[in-house]
Formats: sequence, structure tokens, C-alpha cells
Amino acid sequence: MAEVLHHDNHGHDEHHHDDSDITIFGFWTYLMSDLIIFGTLFIAFAVLSSHIPPGTPSAKDLFGDSLGFVLVETFALLISSVTFGFAVLASYKKNVSQALLWLAITWVFGATFIGMELYEFTHLVHEGHGPTTSAFLSAFFTLVGTHGIHVTSGLVWMIILMIQIKKYGLTTANTRRLACLSLFWHFLDIVWICVFSVVYLMGVL
Repeated sequence: MAEVLHHDNHGHDEHHHDDSDITIFGFWTYLMSDLIIFGTLFIAFAVLSSHIPPGTPSAKDLFGDSLGFVLVETFALLISSVTFGFAVLASYKKNVSQALLWLAITWVFGATFIGMELYEFTHLVHEGHGPTTSAFLSAFFTLVGTHGIHVTSGLVWMIILMIQIKKYGLTTANTRRLACLSLFWHFLDIVWICVFSVVYLMGVL
């Protein structure tokens, strides 16, 4: 009987392990589809930013004086990636309080990034440089805005996951969700590095 129970438990563990693998694989597939979306937006931006109509501002005109602001915004998101890594390390140790603390810190840095991005958008629109001003600005708002929507979705997901961890602990399901969110968050950091390099840095230089 003991052998049968051991066999059943072993099979049950393998079932959960297989579910985790399938979930992670499915999430990687989603990230690859997201990569195609961002790649398309980057191509559109590159094309439209090289054909700016006379009388409309270029990237150098818009971002030349605010590059320091965007750099601070960038560091906020990059630091959030580091703090998320600490949350994952805490989850490996099954330390619920530490995992929740680092997730909360990550959320604050992510929210700071979104707040700064909204301020930038509001400032541009107030100055008369909205998304309808030119095709270049339409591409800019679409690319940066799409990334911002993803970060906002990640923040909402993070709150829900923190509630689940607080209520149920670092269960197998919550650990798997944390791993997926970690992939998502680091992916957004990589995309933003590309945005900062292509849109802001190369635009100004």
C-alpha cells in the first residue's frame, strides 16, 4: 500500500511539473508574439522618424533638453528589474515576507516609471506636440505608449499576485505565476532599453 501511495504521489508531482513546463513554454510563446508586435512598431518608428515634414519637431527638438529626465525614468525601470530578481530569490527560499517586500519595492519603481511617462506625454500634448501633429509623433506615442500599457498591466498583475501570495503563500501555482511575471518584467526592461537607445538617444545624437 505504501508503495502504491508513493507511486501515486510521485505521479502527482510529475503532473504538476509537466503543467509548470507547459505554462512556461506557453508564456514564452506569448512573449515571442509580443516581440513581433514591438519589432513592427520599431520599424514603423524608424521609417517615419526619417521623414519628418518641414515645420514639425524632430526627436532632437523634443528630447534634446529632457534626456536626463528620460535617463532617470530608465533607471527606475532597470532598478525595478533588480528588485524583482531579489523577490524571485526570496521565493526560492520560501520566504514570503521578503518576496512580498521586494515585490512592493518593484511596484513602486514601476509606478514611478509610469508616472514619469505620463508626465512626459502630458507635457508634449500641452506643448502642442500630440500624436496627431505628425506621423513621427504618432509612431512615437504608439511605440512608447504600447510599452507603457504593458508595464501598467504588469503592475496590476503584480498587485494581484501579491494578494495571492499573502493569502496562500508561495505555493507551486504562485511560484509559477511569479516566474511568468518575472519573464514578462525583464522582457519589458529589454524592450525599454531598445526604446531609450533608438527613440531618445539616437534621436538626440
